[in-house]
Amino acid sequence: MKFDTRQCAALMSVIDSGSFEAAAQQLSLTPSALSQRIRALEIQLGTTLVIRSRPCRATPAGQRLLQHLRRVAEMEQDLSGMFADQPQTPVSIALAVNADSLDSWVLPALADFLIKENILLDLCIDDQEHTHALLENGMVLGCISAEPQAMRGCEAEALGNMRYQAVASKAFCARWFPQGMQRESARLAPVLTFNRKDKLQSQFLLEHFGLPENACPRHHIPATAPYNRAIALGLGWGMIPELMLKEMQPEPELIRLAPDSPVDVALYWHRWKVQSPRLARLSAKLVESARRALLSGT
Repeated sequence: MKFDTRQCAALMSVIDSGSFEAAAQQLSLTPSALSQRIRALEIQLGTTLVIRSRPCRATPAGQRLLQHLRRVAEMEQDLSGMFADQPQTPVSIALAVNADSLDSWVLPALADFLIKENILLDLCIDDQEHTHALLENGMVLGCISAEPQAMRGCEAEALGNMRYQAVASKAFCARWFPQGMQRESARLAPVLTFNRKDKLQSQFLLEHFGLPENACPRHHIPATAPYNRAIALGLGWGMIPELMLKEMQPEPELIRLAPDSPVDVALYWHRWKVQSPRLARLSAKLVESARRALLSGT
């Protein structure tokens, strides 16, 4: 089956931008003309590809087509540079990573490699429990995820464990935990969560004190540096990766609330089995760097 490139471009633009209006503007089309292209593609395949909601979403069939189209586009970029005798032609690669990995080890590990290989990153940032969905729905070509099982056509490689510590400032501990962190004080003390997908603090409270989710007052601060800063300023307690704790000096000293009970989150790199040469090299570099930065999962 051959696909019309203009129809495929229309589909990708609608899903990436979230609306027919924005996609039409990007492609210099009217929304009606754009809709006709996607409808023609749906008729060819005999199935609906786009859920016309706000934002627009791909159906399961649309997700499978997007997976194919993004892989083909990335490999074509790589191949066209090779045949044009321009191996360093920039290639854009869409990846999904969790914020803590991005802010601690991913960028330092990959920076020189990305510059050398002339790779442009198109990053989606999400919780490690949710990045895999972005690979499934065709939005990215690879992801760092807590999901150990690879989906069909993909491979998953263990990266190692990111270790988190429950921490708070000295002033916060003096106010809320003068006798140490106990069930009643933990129930009353404000806790910081990254966003509403972040379950680390809830899991810690459940395992240590039997407290259900949302039993405690909480802040939501969905940005890594402000989140860590808020803990240092005494707004609440929260979970911070040990990799980051080592780099937070000269912040006010943070107290480890349960130093003998860290939380280890196992991370995996998911990518398609068939990759372009540059994506294959990026995968190898990322796995190698992760295994140096993270704790062994064995």
